[in-house]
Amino acid sequence: MQIPTIELKANIAEGTTKEIMDKFIGHFKESKRWAGNVCLAAHNRGYENNYFENIKKLREGDKIIYYYQNSKKEYVVEKNYIIRDTDLSCLKDTNDNTITLITCIENEKHYRRCVKAVEKQK
Repeated sequence: MQIPTIELKANIAEGTTKEIMDKFIGHFKESKRWAGNVCLAAHNRGYENNYFENIKKLREGDKIIYYYQNSKKEYVVEKNYIIRDTDLSCLKDTNDNTITLITCIENEKHYRRCVKAVEKQK
C-alpha cells in the first residue's frame, strides 16, 4: 500500500492482532480483499512501526494506492472522521469499491480515526 501525501509505503498482512500490526498494516479478515470494502488497521504511535501515524493529515482528494496479488487500485479519500470504538459500521461491505483505514486516537481509548476512500474512476 502507498499513500503519497504522507509518504507511506508498507506491506499488508492478514489479521489485525498486535503481532501482525507490529510489522505490517493489518487486513480485517472479515472484509474484502479486492472488490467491495477493503478494511485495514495499523498502529499510529508507540510501536516500532506506526504506519498510520499520519492518516489524520489525509484530506478529501488524497490518493491511496492499494496492491493485491499482481493488481493495483487507486482510491480517493472522501472523508476522515472519528468513530466510537464500538462503532463497526465502517467495516460493513459496500457495493462500491472502497478502502477503510482505522487507527487509535491518542489519549482517547474509546475512539478511533477512520479514513474512507472510494476507487478512483478511470
